[in-house]
Amino acid sequence: MGKHHYDIGNDFFSIMLDKGRNYSCGYWKTSKTLDEAQEAKLELICQKIGLQPGMKVLDIGCGWGGFSKYAAQKHNVSVHGITVSREQVEYANKFYQGLDVKIELKDYRDLKEKFDRIVSIGMFEHVGYRNYRTFMNVAHRCLKPDGLFLLHTIAGNHSVNSTDPWINRYIFPNSMLPSAKQITSAAEGLFMLEDWHSFGQY
Repeated sequence: MGKHHYDIGNDFFSIMLDKGRNYSCGYWKTSKTLDEAQEAKLELICQKIGLQPGMKVLDIGCGWGGFSKYAAQKHNVSVHGITVSREQVEYANKFYQGLDVKIELKDYRDLKEKFDRIVSIGMFEHVGYRNYRTFMNVAHRCLKPDGLFLLHTIAGNHSVNSTDPWINRYIFPNSMLPSAKQITSAAEGLFMLEDWHSFGQY
């Protein structure tokens, strides 16, 4: 379903997104503009996962490659981004030439390679509760033993197993907002939770 939502046209999304086309919330602690808020979020993510030059980073659900580009430019890392949207791949590979960034049309379940760091920013909402454990298993499989994995998602206050009608119609078709319980249950036995950061209620 995600590919249908994100393939409705790059021009449409450029109207409402920041210059990096980051389709997730910004970090507004000290920011005044959308561009500043998105860059602040990207830098916060890079700091949380302790990026070092030369690291290999996986970006699951990379969208138009906003994080991939930022991490490669600012932190000198190699980034492999995956998305199910053909239009996002075409956009990213056209505009990010010359950077150590590879954006690929791929389902996360087909990933096999190992990475130093893994991020997933604003994609988990599309996974669905039946696949939460599968998603975590893939992230664990692709992460090196001393690696770090950061998951950024919109979360709900209650565990649900169906799509919210309003969100389904106006925001993300066929999506679900995971609860803290669902996220931690899916990760149990695979990851050690080191940090939980809520940007607040909206």
